[in-house]
Amino acid sequence: MKKTVQTIRKSKGKTLISALTAYDTLTAQLASRADIDLILVGDSLGTTHLGFDTTVEVTLGHILHHTAAVSRAKPDSLIVADLPFTHAHLSPSETLKSCATLMQQGGAQAVKIEADQTLGPTIVHLVSAGIPILGHIGLLPQRIHALGSYRKFGKTQQEADQLLKDAQALQEAGCFAIIGEMIDPEVTSRITESLDIPLIGIGCGPHCDGQILVSTDMLGYPSPFHPTFVKTYANLEKTILEAFQTYAGEVRNREFPNSQQS
Repeated sequence: MKKTVQTIRKSKGKTLISALTAYDTLTAQLASRADIDLILVGDSLGTTHLGFDTTVEVTLGHILHHTAAVSRAKPDSLIVADLPFTHAHLSPSETLKSCATLMQQGGAQAVKIEADQTLGPTIVHLVSAGIPILGHIGLLPQRIHALGSYRKFGKTQQEADQLLKDAQALQEAGCFAIIGEMIDPEVTSRITESLDIPLIGIGCGPHCDGQILVSTDMLGYPSPFHPTFVKTYANLEKTILEAFQTYAGEVRNREFPNSQQS
């Protein structure tokens, strides 16, 4: 069954949401076959696929290219595209134009925005234009140069109070759901209970309405980043490396192709 914005919104208190990142047609097809509820074409593609050090280098063109690849898989999962660095902080009309591009040309069915309460008016403008918005609070990787390092949020009372205000503001602005990243589990529990829309966690503990992981992390691809909250469900680094090594050896030894494969 095709997952929609309303499917995700109405799952609150009923069914936990499973979400993964995907950046290509094949991965999107497999995610859909596995009944993943939401596919995020995240700007994490910068560090997982494009060789960048951070997500800041990812452009709208990069996200558009990979969203289109995912949409061509026609997955039953809801397709959400990430709005890249600074685009949410342009004028409302320019931000709307960026979101419309991701939906009209990329095939996204919703857009994710790293946000706090200050972006409430922009989100109201986008939602009123028909752009479904998935909010994102807590650790905001696009602000890494301002933050200085990746860390857990909500450990102080001030941060906890601000996260609650941000979540409420995004809900009031019209977000259909919110991603929380690297938030203290006790604070996450309070946020989840305070919202009428789902909170999907990554590095936030079990007290959420769903979970999201970067697909390459949980599949065991090689990466310079090894978040402590990730559970690795496969070791594709080992599998792929061994396959490549075997192939290279057979080519050098003239074992491939043989007479049946030529």
